[in-house]
Amino acid sequence: MSQIILKEVSAEQIRTDRNHFKVGDEVSVYIRVREGDKERIQIFTGIVISRKGSGISETFTVRRVNSGYGMERVFPLHSPVIEKIRVTKESIVLRAAKMYYLRRRVGKEASKVKEKRLVVAQKNAK
Repeated sequence: MSQIILKEVSAEQIRTDRNHFKVGDEVSVYIRVREGDKERIQIFTGIVISRKGSGISETFTVRRVNSGYGMERVFPLHSPVIEKIRVTKESIVLRAAKMYYLRRRVGKEASKVKEKRLVVAQKNAK
């Protein structure tokens, strides 16, 4: 009985416009930050290294390397604090569902993921 009520309440809060990215994609997360009585948008850009959970409790982890230090942040997918999620680069990930191996990488290798590109077919010009 309580599970049914919980699903009904959480179904109203689930955002359907945020499921367009996957692990390995580079995303920009626009977060609403409240400072006193002012509100501004802060952008956190990095590679999605994991997605966990389902339903209202689904989260995703974004990792970026800034000044030689790796920073990770876990975001609830359906949080009202997130303004929008924009995919900067789409990737081709051939590994597992989690990309925790990026934590061991240093420098340029830490942000290197195979990028999905459109291949234009060239015609034979004879």
